Amino acid sequence: MWKRRLWIATSTLVLLLTLVAVGRRVWAQNAVEKRFDQLDRNKDGKVTPDELPAAEFFKRLDLDGNGEITKAEAAKALVRGALNDVLKPAPAASAPTGPTPTETPVRQGPQPVRPGDHGIGQFVSEASFADLTGKAHKLSELAKGRVTVFAMTSTSCPLSKKYLPTLVELVKSSQPDVAWVLVNPLATDKRADMQTAAGQFDGKAIYVHDKDGQLAATLGASTTTDVIMVDAARTIVYHGAIDDQYGFGYSIDAPRYRYLADALAAITAGKQPLVAATEAPGCTLERPAKSTPATNVTYHNRISRIVQRHCVECHREDGVGPFALDTYDDLVAHAGMVKQVVERGIMPPWFASFNPQPQARTATKPQPQARTVAARKDDSLAFGYGLNKHTPWANDRSLAEAEKQDLLAWIAGGKPEGDRRDAPQPIKFDDDWLIGKPDAIFQFAKPVPIKATGVMPYQNIIVETNLTEDKWVQAIEVQPGDRGVVHHVLVFVQGGEGDDDSDEPGDDAAAERGGFWGIYVPGNSTLVYPEGFAKRIPKGAKLKFQMHYTPNGTATTDRTRIGLIWAKQPPQHEVRVAGIVNARISIPPGADNHREEATLRLPMDATIMGYLPHMHVRGKACRYEVTRSDGKTTTLLDIPRYDFNWQLLYRYFEPLTLKAGESIRFTAWYDNSDKNPANPDPTKTVRWGSQTFDEMHLGYVEYYVPGAKPGESPSLYGGRRGAIAGANGLGAGVALFKQLDVNGDGSVTREEVRERMPNNPNAAGSVFDQLDRDRNGKLDKTEFEALTKLLGR
Repeated sequence: MWKRRLWIATSTLVLLLTLVAVGRRVWAQNAVEKRFDQLDRNKDGKVTPDELPAAEFFKRLDLDGNGEITKAEAAKALVRGALNDVLKPAPAASAPTGPTPTETPVRQGPQPVRPGDHGIGQFVSEASFADLTGKAHKLSELAKGRVTVFAMTSTSCPLSKKYLPTLVELVKSSQPDVAWVLVNPLATDKRADMQTAAGQFDGKAIYVHDKDGQLAATLGASTTTDVIMVDAARTIVYHGAIDDQYGFGYSIDAPRYRYLADALAAITAGKQPLVAATEAPGCTLERPAKSTPATNVTYHNRISRIVQRHCVECHREDGVGPFALDTYDDLVAHAGMVKQVVERGIMPPWFASFNPQPQARTATKPQPQARTVAARKDDSLAFGYGLNKHTPWANDRSLAEAEKQDLLAWIAGGKPEGDRRDAPQPIKFDDDWLIGKPDAIFQFAKPVPIKATGVMPYQNIIVETNLTEDKWVQAIEVQPGDRGVVHHVLVFVQGGEGDDDSDEPGDDAAAERGGFWGIYVPGNSTLVYPEGFAKRIPKGAKLKFQMHYTPNGTATTDRTRIGLIWAKQPPQHEVRVAGIVNARISIPPGADNHREEATLRLPMDATIMGYLPHMHVRGKACRYEVTRSDGKTTTLLDIPRYDFNWQLLYRYFEPLTLKAGESIRFTAWYDNSDKNPANPDPTKTVRWGSQTFDEMHLGYVEYYVPGAKPGESPSLYGGRRGAIAGANGLGAGVALFKQLDVNGDGSVTREEVRERMPNNPNAAGSVFDQLDRDRNGKLDKTEFEALTKLLGR
């Protein structure tokens, strides 16, 4: 008997979930109430474990964990996707078991190294240098009878700037028998900036501008955060990082290891430091090569053009990059760092795999006239990539192999400047809005205070638009008030006049399914759509800015703003965004390659314009795939090295049209181990949450619905809910009716539903029965009106 009860209960829950695919609230008004009443045998308005003897399902629906399920609780849990895995179809092809292999991780913190390989125990030869005031110093005189700490620094390297407050604190709290020398080895750092930095030490440290890099080379410094400590005999006793609070691709609120402070305490106490040598993540300093290969490439005839194309958008005076690269002197001064990030493949920022692994997927290439992507016969070639190395991405930032080779050879070959007459024309950048003068600008009502150090939780700022009518938006640009501290911005549209959000699930996961509306990441602050495409913002809507701030060593404030340009006329296609969400992720403690996935089954034809994956600091890799109606799986986007610091949108040259019933799967891998230097707590089971110390599993998809009337374009989740919900939500049900009415005769049959939703048999079964009130085997517009109203609520 109990097995039968279990089967009935499970079947009931499966039925409830399938109704969500057609209308997220149809079941809330019909099936949930009916089936809940059947389970609630004592009619007390609650379902207990005795009435639903399926412990796993009961736990998922019992949101407050009190051992009882109310009717509202069950409905809310199902909307959140509590039983999504119950209906998850078996994949036609085996799912990937791990991310694409990679050699170099994006995130890097300081790692202990063998002391003998890092100069420990070596004698430092005599060195002379002058401070910013022109006063001359000699190492031999400075080191007499005391410990001397040489700390590399820079006013342009972002990690050096973050560590400046830490150095100030260490200097001011150290003993009088410790000498401190701040060495800035970057030739192009501005004197005024260095004087400001030096002033923070109140005369307790010497600040040296080592323009030719000779002092740094004498000491054996590798980066602009490197610290070399010498004793009174000028022997190197410590060489490494300040601590592990900051590194490549991460920041934490407080250091876990205070390498420099611990070493200094040991040395002044007459002991050897426990850790004498570490790497120090920072801007790399170039050491003179013993021999340099000849090259005909010069700065003016080749390299300046590569830098203009890939770097200068951010790395220029008043740009968002931490230092300028738009002159010969700038590039030479930062050549060591440029070489390092290019060789590691993290600059220019672009993480799409150029050769995705062909695991049971169909190779494809763009077909411009059809504006879709058709299958190729050669299955060994991944999407958009082959031996000809064509990219499908319109905004591909990556260096071509020839560009990379020329740049690295030029650095290794002595960095010849060449003939100025060979230089390209300078690029002119608009000092104000990249999209042109906006038709409307919305800004924070008051500044947001940003602290100097550590990390900050996400800030959610609401801005009123007070729009008196619906608007179609052709271009969007987000401008941070202080670019130095704004990591990224996601903008969402909330509500609108006549839009009732009261019955929406009050959690982040439900909101994220609606997708972002505007975006800012360094180097990508605009969304500009071609003629015939636009986004909608409804009358009376509010803008929610999700702000991720990264303190950079100086306390400041930020007033971000957004500029909009209206479309000159209503568009042919409404651009929308959907989020593929798994809000039930559970990443075990210590797991270094944990896999999670979520799938979005398309209820209608949709044309995909681009993707934006989003995870937090434990995210290490991700992949978008589509499973076609014939069972074949194609990789759409493969990111073997995910970097939380770059929330990049990958946009197609030619949009990709997918058919109703096909599924997009978003798979992500996470590193929750102590080997991940950005991990806030490797001993914790990590679940869904909006803050950086939580995690997200979120694959945004930018799309439009072909043939749908703008303003009535349905969401891929059904209805006009989420980030672009508006007053005219009833149009979603109308559009869905038109999608299902294959022959256009004004009614929908079971056969038409099966044709449009071949992988959802319940849509043509139990759901159809719910709507077919006169039992004639057809749904007319009157019968469909119940669904239409629910979608528009």
